[in-house]
Amino acid sequence: MLRKRLTIIILAILCLAAQPATAGRGKKQQPQKGYHFTLFIYGNNDTVMYLGNYYAGRTYAFDTAYKTPKGMFVFDDKERELKPGLYFFVNPTGTYVEFAVYGNEKLNFHFDTEEPGWQTNMNVKGSEQNRILFDYHKANRAIYRATDSARANITDSAELAIFRRRQALLMDSIKYAYIDENPNSMLALLMNATREPDPPKDGPDGKKLNDRELWEYYMDHYFDHTRLDDDALIRTPEMVFKKRLDRYLDGYLKNAPPETIIEYVDKLIDKAKPSKENFRYLVHTITEKYLQSNVMSYDAVYVHLVKRYIEPGLCEWMSPSTVDANVKRADKWDKLLIGKTAPQLIMKDEKGQWHNLYANNNKYTLLIFWSPTCGHCKTIIPDLYKRYAKYKERCDIGTFAILSEPDEETHPKWIEFIKNNNLNWLNIDGAEANIDWHDVYDIETTPQIYLLDKDKKILAKKLNAETFEEVIKILEKIE
Repeated sequence: MLRKRLTIIILAILCLAAQPATAGRGKKQQPQKGYHFTLFIYGNNDTVMYLGNYYAGRTYAFDTAYKTPKGMFVFDDKERELKPGLYFFVNPTGTYVEFAVYGNEKLNFHFDTEEPGWQTNMNVKGSEQNRILFDYHKANRAIYRATDSARANITDSAELAIFRRRQALLMDSIKYAYIDENPNSMLALLMNATREPDPPKDGPDGKKLNDRELWEYYMDHYFDHTRLDDDALIRTPEMVFKKRLDRYLDGYLKNAPPETIIEYVDKLIDKAKPSKENFRYLVHTITEKYLQSNVMSYDAVYVHLVKRYIEPGLCEWMSPSTVDANVKRADKWDKLLIGKTAPQLIMKDEKGQWHNLYANNNKYTLLIFWSPTCGHCKTIIPDLYKRYAKYKERCDIGTFAILSEPDEETHPKWIEFIKNNNLNWLNIDGAEANIDWHDVYDIETTPQIYLLDKDKKILAKKLNAETFEEVIKILEKIE
């Protein structure tokens, strides 16, 4: 009997699904200039309320209203533009309720609710988008109440597990009913953005998908339902877009080769191009991520992004100086990518003798830029030397260890550090050279450590002492 009553409740809720919203998808939304929002909360004792919005998961308050003698909070600004997205009212203690600015509706909304439960008790006038949003919340709340009531009457654990699964399916059915009825609504944008891919059980050959095939399916379909071309997406809570993006980049693409990352981030960014704001956010976020990455081969991703999006002038928001700085850095890094030949260096050692990097005939060359005034160098360089000494004969490793601060003050400290740490490798004084190596090798921080092959092609970079040893052991198949 209990389940029968519950089914009747759910069917009644589904019958209340809102009428289709007509504005939004397929039609470019323009920022609304000026707004007038009134909020009345029965039983509320707050004297002040704030109005804010989300942006890439963060929250920003931009307006304040004080309770009128009639108990109303009035937010009114005739000049400010509100862009599409999810906004909120919040009190000083952090209680809040969200609402939508979406679909080119005139921003003259009236909200009334009561304590407690602002969201599920909310009624709104003047906004079809928000009527849909709050109707959905009310439908969900009805399911929760029915579930709580039923749970108290089920004592068998197996039966309870079945009931919970059934309730989850019912909640999904409500969600998809609202999406189907209101495909152009802010609610649909929010719900669709959090949908996970639903891979088939079997592949084209009829066999179960292996791990690689499953990964490829997720990568190809992860953003299928996400409106990357809709400006409102950027103004949503972090779980809607930002965290999903982070999961895509830091989870699914973690440790992927640079060419794979390039393939998938290009698809992602290109899909967002119709939305200037989403395009801007993605280009900035992903470019900065790989600019700062410590993974030795991921500078190739940064170089690609600069040359594909920044250098051609697609990033209109960037100042000319920022564009120029990125292009110059990418041009330098392009010559230092793994697989490229390291630029030639002709320099003197600590005794004044000239040395040519390309004349080094060892199977491997350890190219190092360091300084005794660098805190990291003081720790890493002695450890690096010990590991180098361990493998230099067995693996035929030469060195080209360059003082990165060849000034009068640092030079004697360099000589002393070499002596105290018995650095019996090729120590190079960087004061004179055939090129401006600071610029060519983009030496902004130290230490910078490269491993080159016999032809001076870059095998590895961004090394420390430990990773140098790991790379040598892999290359030489040393257990």
